[in-house]
Amino acid sequence: MQRASIISMLVTLWIVLLKASHYDSISTVPNVFTGDLQDGHVLQCLQQSGWWNGEYVYNSSYCTWPGVTCDHAAHITEIKLSNFKEYSSDRNVVRNRTLAKLNFSCVPNLLRLSMHHSRLMGIIPEHIGALSKLTYLDLSWNYLTGQLPLSLANLSHLVELSLSFNRLSGFIPQELGSNWKSLVFLYMSSNHFQGPIPLSFINLTNLMHLHMSYNYINGSIPSGIGNLKNLKRLSLRENNLTGPLPSTLFQLNKLRFLSFRYNSITGSLPKALGHLTNLTSLVLSSNQFSGPIPPEMGNLTKLVFLSLQRNKLTGFIPLEFRNLKELTRLSLAFNNLAGPIFPSLSGLDRIEYLHLSSNHINGSIDSDIGNFKNLIELDLSNNNLSGSIPSQLVNLKKLTALNLSRNSFRGLVKNDILNRFSYESFIGNKDLCSDNDIFINVFPRCSKHNPRKGIAKIMRIILPISIFLGFFFIGLLLVRVFHLRKRTVQHDNTATKNGDILSIWNYDGNIAFEDIIKATEDFDIRYCIGTGGYGSVYKAQLPNDKVVALKKLHRYEAEELTYVKSFTNEVKTLTAIRHRNIVRLYGFCMHKRCMFLIYEYMERGSLFCALRNDTEAVELDWSKRVNVIKSVAHALSYMHHDCTPPVVHRDITTSNILLNSGLEAFVSDFGTARQIYPDSSNHTMCAGTYGYIAPELAYTMALSEKCDVFSFGVVALETLMGRHPRELLSLLLSSTSSSLSAQNMLLSEILDQRLSPPRNVLVARDVVLVVSLAFACINAKPSFRPSMKQVSQQLLARKGLLTKRFSDFSLGELMIPERLLDADSEISTSEVK
Repeated sequence: MQRASIISMLVTLWIVLLKASHYDSISTVPNVFTGDLQDGHVLQCLQQSGWWNGEYVYNSSYCTWPGVTCDHAAHITEIKLSNFKEYSSDRNVVRNRTLAKLNFSCVPNLLRLSMHHSRLMGIIPEHIGALSKLTYLDLSWNYLTGQLPLSLANLSHLVELSLSFNRLSGFIPQELGSNWKSLVFLYMSSNHFQGPIPLSFINLTNLMHLHMSYNYINGSIPSGIGNLKNLKRLSLRENNLTGPLPSTLFQLNKLRFLSFRYNSITGSLPKALGHLTNLTSLVLSSNQFSGPIPPEMGNLTKLVFLSLQRNKLTGFIPLEFRNLKELTRLSLAFNNLAGPIFPSLSGLDRIEYLHLSSNHINGSIDSDIGNFKNLIELDLSNNNLSGSIPSQLVNLKKLTALNLSRNSFRGLVKNDILNRFSYESFIGNKDLCSDNDIFINVFPRCSKHNPRKGIAKIMRIILPISIFLGFFFIGLLLVRVFHLRKRTVQHDNTATKNGDILSIWNYDGNIAFEDIIKATEDFDIRYCIGTGGYGSVYKAQLPNDKVVALKKLHRYEAEELTYVKSFTNEVKTLTAIRHRNIVRLYGFCMHKRCMFLIYEYMERGSLFCALRNDTEAVELDWSKRVNVIKSVAHALSYMHHDCTPPVVHRDITTSNILLNSGLEAFVSDFGTARQIYPDSSNHTMCAGTYGYIAPELAYTMALSEKCDVFSFGVVALETLMGRHPRELLSLLLSSTSSSLSAQNMLLSEILDQRLSPPRNVLVARDVVLVVSLAFACINAKPSFRPSMKQVSQQLLARKGLLTKRFSDFSLGELMIPERLLDADSEISTSEVK
């Protein structure tokens, strides 16, 4: 019976399948699972977008196309064309991919659109507002320009929106925040947005992540930010924010990450910071915060990273910091903090990076330092620390960077410490000594009967007397010469008083000082035109109508050994070198009232400022930018290869490249420059500006010319891109697949979009050559980088023509320079397409 039932079921199933087969053979209606293919309008929309272009476009359902997902009814619900995947056989189609080419009204059921790293260019079109059901939109890491369209407000179901790493600009419309009630993740970093944070954003009560860093956003932080009760990550770093922190900010007790680095926020650090007990990362560095650090910050027991450096904080390090047991990174450098390190930091056993330099911290280094077993970097330089160098430092096996320089330590520096760390880690401590003859030129020998001490005592008596007698006889000689000249030559009173600033080395210092004080009205703020690595820069017009730039140390800097060293180092370096592309030093003053350097005045300011100003950036066209880069290369080549010993700048940045009225470039700011001696280890503490420092200095203190070469490569790319190439560098220097993705990018995509692509064949050739050389300069391995002499010679040679159209060059091809130029081609003046 059971067997008969089974046979009956099989027969029935066979009959059903037979009928279905017969139906399919005579029916002209498409299969239900590809039913949307019968909608020619949708198919045409997708084909016309140019996002897909292959045989599958004509031979299969678009639900099976790469990057397309459909629901059970064959409605397109997701398009994911990310990471430079080329879904087109025509590379030119992919390279010209824009959002405007797809009619979004054809995909009304789209829920997710992911186009990050997709080479998108152009604007975000108004018709994107047709995607009213969209919940996820990722357009990051592209080349989108223009302002945000108001139609984005129609996307009221958005949960995540990512627009980071584009070139979007203008004000963020107020209307957007009013409709995005479902938004949880909002990423808008690394664009050119300006204006204040939209007040409508305080209505985004479901928001968990808000990232708006690396823009030009100004104004104050809205007080209504306290409405964002679910916020866990808030990053507004590197903007132009001002004013104090609003009290409502500290109602956001779910915050885990908070960063306002590199703004101009003022006021004190509120006690209410202690309410944010879920914080794991707090970065308030490089602002204008003043006053003491509130003890209530000791309540932030989950903190892993805390940075308050480069503010104006005063007082002691709170004892309550002992409670921050999870802390691995602590930076309080460049403030006005005082008092001892311990016991405030006792028990922080997980600390890896401890930076307290350039404060007024005193006392000794407690033996508790030996408990910091995970310590990798310790920088206590430029403080008032005293006592001996603790022997426990040797037990810190992970410690790779140590800086105790410019304090008041005394006593023996043990050999095992000197052998492990550079002697520069201890310079500026006049009472330190060593029992190792290797360091006899750095530290005196430690001995109870040190004959050098007796000599030193004698010298302390004889030297002042000798100096006094020397000046006395020199004074008599000058008086004699003055009277002789007065009898033979009749000088004009005005000329004698004002002199000639161009010969200040033979110039009456007192009169020069008076002229400068008068020209700047005693360095009034009205004459201040900027700041350098140290001090402020003033413009002064002297009585003889000559205009000069004055770099003056602030009063507190003149009392700090580190700034005085930079000052004297700059004088020493610039008096020893002379090149047409190195800023000219006319003289200096070390008056008891102030210290300043006198430079040739550069009318157009820094390259950094020129690139950030749209009007000046357009004036700085491709040929001028190439000339700027050449000038810097020639100056560095001179310093590295024509100076004896070679000079390494150590801080080549666009801020330290100055432009005159003709937009010629001059290297400036030699406060960190050093001479390189072939028979020396040339170890040094890390110096320079973040984003330009060679990567090897993160793990070694060995200084070489190749450090400048890397910085030059970054500057060259920044000059042609119009902004710092931080994201491009992170991709190119990566060992992951993202490096390959970057190599597939087109050169025309990374260049400054404020300028039209170079059309003259010679200019185009020079741009290609500069980018190729820049890539060689930023090689992660110093030995693979060219020398600046090689770079300079390549730029001077300028031989050959491009082997292909400028618009077709990829970044990967520029990393193989021998393929770029045809040296046998005749130069043509035709335009480049």
